[in-house]
Amino acid sequence: MRERNLITASMKFTHFVFLLVITLALLIEPAISADQVIALKAARLFDGKSRALTQNGVVLVQGDKIVDAGANVAIPPGAQVIDLADATLSPGFMDAHTHVTLDLTNYQAARLRELQVSTSAKAYSVIPAARATVEAGFTTIRDVGARTYRSHDYLDVSLRDAIAKGIVIGPRMFVATCGIGATGGHFDDSAGFRDGLFGPEPDYTDGIADGADAVRKTVRFEVKNGADVIKAAVSGGVLSLTDEVDVPQFTPAEMAALVDEAHRLRKKVAVHCHGDQAGREAIEAGADSIEHGSFLKPETLTLMKNKGTFLTPTLLAGEYIKGKLDSYPPALQAKALAAFNTRSDMFRNALKIGVKISFGTDAAVFPHGQNAKEFKLMTDLGMPPIDALKSATANDAELLGVSQKLGTLEKGKLADIIAMPGDPTQDITATERVSFVMKEGKIIRNGPATAAPTKTAARDVLEEMGADF
Repeated sequence: MRERNLITASMKFTHFVFLLVITLALLIEPAISADQVIALKAARLFDGKSRALTQNGVVLVQGDKIVDAGANVAIPPGAQVIDLADATLSPGFMDAHTHVTLDLTNYQAARLRELQVSTSAKAYSVIPAARATVEAGFTTIRDVGARTYRSHDYLDVSLRDAIAKGIVIGPRMFVATCGIGATGGHFDDSAGFRDGLFGPEPDYTDGIADGADAVRKTVRFEVKNGADVIKAAVSGGVLSLTDEVDVPQFTPAEMAALVDEAHRLRKKVAVHCHGDQAGREAIEAGADSIEHGSFLKPETLTLMKNKGTFLTPTLLAGEYIKGKLDSYPPALQAKALAAFNTRSDMFRNALKIGVKISFGTDAAVFPHGQNAKEFKLMTDLGMPPIDALKSATANDAELLGVSQKLGTLEKGKLADIIAMPGDPTQDITATERVSFVMKEGKIIRNGPATAAPTKTAARDVLEEMGADF
């Protein structure tokens, strides 16, 4: 009997190993040698800089670089040809305003979750968000604030590095750690709770600073801890309980110190700003981008144009909040409506004046992976489709300071390439149906998106054996 049990157990183990090998073989794509050329073909090509699409587009990739791109490019013998048929090739999209480590789609639940969930548990939850984002065609993101209340574990830095090392699948990330704000301002997470509930007042280690010297110290602290970009909340916000949405929260001296210190350290400055006065002071101080900009007046937009400041409008965040307004506290509903009711005219004025527009969505306010819905909102307000596409490619590459490596399909650039069905200049919603994603020469997606995992491959194998969990 014992011998028979051992034989049965051995057979089960062999069956387990066999199924595991088969499962892994199905999951892992055939390896492509580093020197093999991959030829991507499609009916059209958007190169990231031209005013029109190229017909019969071909992009040649070797290793992690583009070696040629254009119309009817000759394909060398031995190349692996991937024919994407009636699609449009494009540089990988970029989103200059995300919060990939956060989920604010349910405001009340998010506030409670911040008080209950450990940082390590939160770290696991961000992995599917990263994958959903890159599979939607966004191969690069700027993540502008990854707050975990009263924790100094920088999830965005850890996620950025894990993606760069190939441990996690996701977009290339430029991160801001927790961002910088004033006491009682939009970034002060203790605002709205009983005074003293969480112990001492937040300080520079939490991104909260008052006075020019404190702001400089906070910039240095965030760079020390891995920030690629400095993000500051210089006016009130929609999703903060105790401030007015357009009120200035930095003095001109604080604003000047923020920009000067960041630029000394060769970091760009993105400022959360709805209000016109705060926006004007940030632009005059030399901020690189204004995020949101809901109440900016034509005179301030003209100043932006003259100074070369980017506008990151985040239209999708306002659209999402407006669609489920009743689920937010009354104070937030009033602020959201005020910002929503002015943002369309502001955006149209920015287009008319010629302000540089960068693509950014405020992902986390809406579900991650839906970033491309921003394109239609931009075109509905008068932006030509080709300019909307440029905002998420060449424009964002300029804002992020990576134009030499990304943003266009050109020889020598990193092979971040996506494909979408049809012609996005005729139907901009094609951007929401990306079917092919390559990042640095590696194919992340070719066909349907990855379903959210419910079981591991190993668990599937063991269940096949009848194992009991």
